[in-house]
Amino acid sequence: MTLRIAEIFGPTIQGEGALIGETTVFIRAGGCDYRCSWCDSLHAVDSAYRHTWAPMEPAAVWAEVRRLSGGVPLTVSISGGNPAIQDFAPVTAAGRAEGYRFACETQGSVARPWFADLDTLVLSPKPPSSGETVDWEAFAACVDAGRGAGRVVMKIVIFDEADLAWAKAAAARHPELPLYLQPGNPEVDPDLPVDPQRLADRMLWLVERTAGAGWFAPRILPQLHVLIWGNKRGV
Repeated sequence: MTLRIAEIFGPTIQGEGALIGETTVFIRAGGCDYRCSWCDSLHAVDSAYRHTWAPMEPAAVWAEVRRLSGGVPLTVSISGGNPAIQDFAPVTAAGRAEGYRFACETQGSVARPWFADLDTLVLSPKPPSSGETVDWEAFAACVDAGRGAGRVVMKIVIFDEADLAWAKAAAARHPELPLYLQPGNPEVDPDLPVDPQRLADRMLWLVERTAGAGWFAPRILPQLHVLIWGNKRGV
């Protein structure tokens, strides 16, 4: 069995969501069943980049993670694309045997048995601005598949009022999931600079429209990695 790998990098910090700030090695899988309008990882999504994805045996993937981390058992984040369209069970099994912790971020469109072996499963359903439509039965199956995990959380990117209303409905569907919201980044070109003030303004808007408007359930976080590195790959 081989895995399609867009990149493996780190250690660096997790830039968003439930593990923000945590030292992490990233495995970014190649391939996705979505094509979000504002995707910031097209190099791991679009088949036009398929020639850049490395076919790797699980043992080779794990060897690279160990090399990058120096054998120190850190958190390993499996992302994409959508990593759930591939079988990362052998990688998580190898890592857990050595004391590493695992997180995975997926949109919740494909349920996998190996979700139960994770320390953190981040389900990130895509709001209307993405141009995608969530299959809530498939999402619920992902929640069920992750019941053996250390925790399952929901993270939603917010671009506008329609996304915010949608997020409230999504939270009502799954009140058992801790909710993280982050303002969407409209500047996704890796070759162009990011305007920190524009990102801060979007963060302020989201804070005002949640906590400032009496919705206290979600935790509001920025994309820390974008503030530090912009849209560079491999950080």
